[in-house]
Amino acid sequence: MSIAYSALIMLYAYFNYRPEFWERTTNNAWLIVYVLVHNFMLFEYSVPFINISWKRLLWLPVLAFIHIILLSIGIYAWRYIGIALHLYRPIGSFKSIEAALEYFMQYSVAAVFFFGITRHLYRYIKLKQATQQLRIQKQEAELNYLKSQTNPHFLFNTLNNIYALAKDKSDLAPEAIIRLSKILRYMLYETGGQFVAIEQELKIVHDYIALEKLRYDDSLRINFNYDVEDMKQALPPLLLVPLVENAFKHGVSETRGNPFVDIHLAVNQRQLKFMVKNSADKLSGEHTLKEKIGLANLRRQLELLYREYDLTIQQQENEFSVVLKINLASHV
Repeated sequence: MSIAYSALIMLYAYFNYRPEFWERTTNNAWLIVYVLVHNFMLFEYSVPFINISWKRLLWLPVLAFIHIILLSIGIYAWRYIGIALHLYRPIGSFKSIEAALEYFMQYSVAAVFFFGITRHLYRYIKLKQATQQLRIQKQEAELNYLKSQTNPHFLFNTLNNIYALAKDKSDLAPEAIIRLSKILRYMLYETGGQFVAIEQELKIVHDYIALEKLRYDDSLRINFNYDVEDMKQALPPLLLVPLVENAFKHGVSETRGNPFVDIHLAVNQRQLKFMVKNSADKLSGEHTLKEKIGLANLRRQLELLYREYDLTIQQQENEFSVVLKINLASHV
């Protein structure tokens, strides 16, 4: 604020008193020292004291008037101190003390208004920045909470699959453990950041599908394909896996005949479309409610991460489908 005020005073002197510009600039530099100290006392101590109570705000105009008078008298006295110390060069003279105070009164009013407005704008910007920072921190905390819910849920279901294989003493149990270790490595070491490459997310989806296939015989039909123009594009980690997991847990595992899962991912020109379709028997009302709750976590993550997205769910008699569309360029 002091730099801006000094620059404003210099511009005023340049355009109105160009022949005396340097003398007036030197004089103003001396006067500004007092003006800065006085306004600091006004806005850092006097005004906050008034703001303690709304009733005391009625005294604010009186306080401003008193400070303007004191500032005018102080500038006049500070001017004579500068003259005595040879730091202020008097360019003109005043007919009387009243004329001098009237002259410096204009100077004081301008100074108080300038510092008052700039202080208000500065605090408004700082408050807005602090509010924005708090909003970001809140969103990050909520995202971390949602991730902390998703990851254990995902691992719990995967461990149940391995338990089923181990209980049946299946020779596929060791392979399932190896694939689980890959998934764990990904979750522990590669999902800590805000983004991963799409190829990493596709790899974990592939590993999860391979792990699930170990539980079923050849009657399960799985179709997994993708069309991605750039495999290095950024995507929040583990954003797609919950939809694939949902297809197996609430679809295939509860289908009596001809189970299937169709998964297709397309990413072109920053537009992502992820479709998961699976077989499903007719669901009861209670089961349908669980489905909605299970997808609420993903919906909330999308709300926090993107401005442009759409998550569509369709339940038919023997089929359940989810279509996720995201404009990856609309990341918050």
